Amino acid sequence: MNERLTKLTKWLKEQQIDAAFITLPDNIFYLSGFQSNPHERLLGLVVFPEQEPFLICPKMEVNDAQQSGWNYEIVGYSDTERPWDFVEERVKARNNKIQKWAVEKEHLNVERYEELLSHFPGATFKGAEAILNELRMIKDQKEIALLRKACELADFAVQVGVHEIMEGKSELDIIAAIEYEVKKKGVSGMSFETMVLTGANAASPHGTPGDTKIQKGDFVLFDLGVIYEGYCSDITRTVAYGDINNEQEKIYKTVLEAEEAAVEATRPGMLAKDLDFIAREIIHQAGYGDYFPHRLGHGLGISVHEYPSMTATNELELKSGMVFTIEPGIYVPEVAGVRIEDDVLVTDEGVEVLTKFPKSLVL
Repeated sequence: MNERLTKLTKWLKEQQIDAAFITLPDNIFYLSGFQSNPHERLLGLVVFPEQEPFLICPKMEVNDAQQSGWNYEIVGYSDTERPWDFVEERVKARNNKIQKWAVEKEHLNVERYEELLSHFPGATFKGAEAILNELRMIKDQKEIALLRKACELADFAVQVGVHEIMEGKSELDIIAAIEYEVKKKGVSGMSFETMVLTGANAASPHGTPGDTKIQKGDFVLFDLGVIYEGYCSDITRTVAYGDINNEQEKIYKTVLEAEEAAVEATRPGMLAKDLDFIAREIIHQAGYGDYFPHRLGHGLGISVHEYPSMTATNELELKSGMVFTIEPGIYVPEVAGVRIEDDVLVTDEGVEVLTKFPKSLVL
């Protein structure tokens, strides 16, 4: 049994839980090595304190699960079979007195909850998110190597986008060029829908790219990431195309100062909320506090948004091996939108910045 599963089974014993039913694909990948997008079909990993675990997946994916290195039972089912009957059979063969389940309450939908209750009447449920978040929060050396490569490819993607900037080109034109070039590098997919926003659109933190064309005097904001062997990167850069006005320049320099101050302060023992405060206070003192509406950052790994959330209320102490984003922004409608984001690794000595594309105002 791998170390990750061993830690989960230890927790099940400590909590006196009979079994864990894991259904979030990213958690299944983390624990088993099998990566799948099952769509509406059931994908599950059932883990016990003492007995051997098993995977249940669509029959068409059984060979892929075997090739992933999973060494325990794999239960495949066809589209005309009821997977929950297989779950009940395999679980009761290991323990026919299941009283308490650990499940991902944030992921398990009502229909599947009711299925579990119907097959295991009277069972109770405990959230598994806390232990899974704790396990995934600290990256091992293999994970760190994959994240470094994902960040290197994200740097390349921004470089492609910057080279594509030209008056009259649309946001979607530049996105098409970026994604074409990264696919040529062997990237399987983007971490999320690539964002290229220009002009007034850049002042929307989660704007939707479209046919807006770049003009002189605009900011162009890139927010993108790539998936490399199951691990995500996430970078934001904002660049000026041509001359910008004094307020636009002030906004950019304020965000850059806030971002770099938070990065520099990152080290083991620092509280997540204190990093948020460092960046937020710089933006507040510059007069733009009301225009920084989101958290400082988020954890990063198999999922592009992982635990922890880097917010003003999170008293989590940073530890070596954590990877997260630092991404302050200022968004003033009809004036400018600027966000600068890096992926950082907490080290024993302090911090390693994994994304390295320059943060120059004009490139």
